[in-house]
Amino acid sequence: MTSLDLSRELPIAVNTFVWHSPLDDAALAETLAKIAGWGYDGVELALENIGDWDAGRARELLDAHGLRSVIGAVFGPGRELACASAEVIESTREYVRAAVDVAVAHGSPLVIGPMYTSVGRTWRMTADERRAAVRELRESYAVLADYAAARGVRLAVEPLNRYETSLVTTTEQLMEIIDPLPAEAVGVNLDTYHMNIEETSLDAAFRLAGDRLLHLQVCGNDRGAPLLDHLDWDGIRASLAAIGYRGLLGFESFTADNASIATAASIWRPFAPSQDELALTALEQLRAWRAGWPVSSPGV
Repeated sequence: MTSLDLSRELPIAVNTFVWHSPLDDAALAETLAKIAGWGYDGVELALENIGDWDAGRARELLDAHGLRSVIGAVFGPGRELACASAEVIESTREYVRAAVDVAVAHGSPLVIGPMYTSVGRTWRMTADERRAAVRELRESYAVLADYAAARGVRLAVEPLNRYETSLVTTTEQLMEIIDPLPAEAVGVNLDTYHMNIEETSLDAAFRLAGDRLLHLQVCGNDRGAPLLDHLDWDGIRASLAAIGYRGLLGFESFTADNASIATAASIWRPFAPSQDELALTALEQLRAWRAGWPVSSPGV
């Protein structure tokens, strides 16, 4: 039995939302240099609007600092892949296609996020209305999966909690939607914050996602640093090891400096004396947690 190189197999990333909204070229250059210096292995690059930052320059910076990356799709007001007019759905598809193009331009393998309806949009649905919404989503995902797969990119869809969506809140709901779609193009992005609210068993959710879990976002149940909260992190680690998870561990929290993002994510108080300290604490905690990963043979 030999130990895995966990810095390669389970790289630790941080979301740019910890500091910035929206992200721009100057903030990107500063942030990438900072997190690489601290020892982060990767970054989740929030893409609120196409053109907020230059993808080519981002690739140069990522290469220079030795960082991995994923693109975070942001579904603000008016971005809908279902339960909207044909014009709105098509414009949202265009946004996702553009996000895939950005991923290609800077060498990212994934576009992640709650890619269905705008964050914060909730409404009651009958069973028939839900079935219709699922059909619409599958149609959008099928079109987008073809586009992404042709470019070597995968889509990882994220369930949110009941206060941020009424459409996809659990792993089971998401798996029902994406099950008929090609696994090589569409998978799952789980987030421990949302899972803590919605899943009755985190272990069962991880096992249900299985090898379709492409990306995991990790933070405390309060959106603060992981492992300084009430979640069963030993159990989470065991569940991930059991399904052979080898993707990024992405720490996601949010800055309170931007009123719209703070309101959307319900960030009403700081989680550390500074955002830098929050990110450093998360890295320290995740490194220690990663070090307890079960020893296994390579490839297992």
